[in-house]
Amino acid sequence: MIKKHGFTLIELVIVIVILGILAVYAVPRFIDLSSTAQTAAVKGVAGALSSANAENYATRKAGSAFGVAVSNCTNVASGLTSSLPSGYTISSLSVSSNSTVTCTLTYTPGSGSSISTSFLATGIN
Repeated sequence: MIKKHGFTLIELVIVIVILGILAVYAVPRFIDLSSTAQTAAVKGVAGALSSANAENYATRKAGSAFGVAVSNCTNVASGLTSSLPSGYTISSLSVSSNSTVTCTLTYTPGSGSSISTSFLATGIN
């Protein structure tokens, strides 16, 4: 007796139906995942700005020859070791010396809607 190798037509149809059902549920989750990743990236940049501002404030308090003066939210980006990534803008808001304000960071991608988050900036002369 000769053994046949391979799958029957019913088995192949069942596998295709199962893959179709999985695709219906998986594709929307992956599409949503990209927007979640973009939001997380914006929050990461905002965290870097807050951290850079805190380090800059401590440095300026220790000696004004180091660090940068912060009198506006946009000055905070000068405290980063590299420049602000492309597509990001910081709201222009005045910051008095030794006071803290909430600034807004906005990312506008090439396609899609803009994403905004906030970070704290402490003014220093």
